[in-house]
Amino acid sequence: MLDRRRAEGLLFLAGFALCIPAANWLIGNVGTKCVPNGPCLMPVGFGVMAPSGVIMIGLALVLRDLVQRRLGVGWAAAAVVVGAAISAFLAPPALVLASGAAFLLAEMTDLAVYTPLQRRGLVTAVVASSVVGLFMDSVVFLYLAFGNLDYLVGQVLGKSWMVLAAIPFVILLRRRDARIGLEPA
Repeated sequence: MLDRRRAEGLLFLAGFALCIPAANWLIGNVGTKCVPNGPCLMPVGFGVMAPSGVIMIGLALVLRDLVQRRLGVGWAAAAVVVGAAISAFLAPPALVLASGAAFLLAEMTDLAVYTPLQRRGLVTAVVASSVVGLFMDSVVFLYLAFGNLDYLVGQVLGKSWMVLAAIPFVILLRRRDARIGLEPA
């Protein structure tokens, strides 16, 4: 059972670490509208636009919790550093610093929310930490990257959609873990 937990953890770790450079690349290259000297934007619903990297960050919030569950906090923090390093080859330095700082602060927030809740209920812990993390990440990233919070509603909405999309997977994972006796580290 330990080998399976570690293997899944490493898979979640790779996904989490790659979300950071993918988000940074998307912001500068993919969207329905690209703002000169600003982000590429995409619609996230209800007529709201957000920087296109938002789709990866919502997923990253959930993967971060799964990394912590399988491998521990240190691995999740290391993934942020690795992701930011990879981003340095794909995005402007200001964007890389903003996303790295936002992820590290969101990781610290995650420790305060996810860690104490995880043993009481995986889904509750993932949802609670993702909600807190997506606000923290959005405010810090937008302010550092663009000097304003103009896209805050879009960031929160876009990340929320991705968290909601991941919840069925988290529920299935938790049920399977309970069935086979695969408890968190």
